[in-house]
Amino acid sequence: MEENFKIQIISPEKVLFSEEIKMAVLPSYEGDMSILKNHISIITFLRPGIIKVQKEKEDFEEFFVQDGTVEYFGDNLVVLSSTVLNVKDLSKDFVENLKKDTLDKLKDNNISDNDRYVLNHKLDTINEMRV
Repeated sequence: MEENFKIQIISPEKVLFSEEIKMAVLPSYEGDMSILKNHISIITFLRPGIIKVQKEKEDFEEFFVQDGTVEYFGDNLVVLSSTVLNVKDLSKDFVENLKKDTLDKLKDNNISDNDRYVLNHKLDTINEMRV
């Protein structure tokens, strides 16, 4: 039995990834969410984190995302985000600048609790990335 399903990761500029995969792990506000073939239909929002895509048994690809939406329906997963990048394409300078910018925003006493929550998730993800 075929266990793969279709995924597309799309930014406004281009389709970053479009393949048949075995599993995807998504950073949603409800928590990290694993998607396998025949998953219940869902639409949700992404929080900052890493999208992990399993193509084969030991073959994973990772994408850094800051926000976006996800729709899974009929064994098709679509991820839309203006801020998604393949982790292997990230430079050390980019990650360091992103961390500095995030820390600067967290120092602002006038940000909302929601913004602080999102920025903290972003910072946690940045601190875990190895480039």
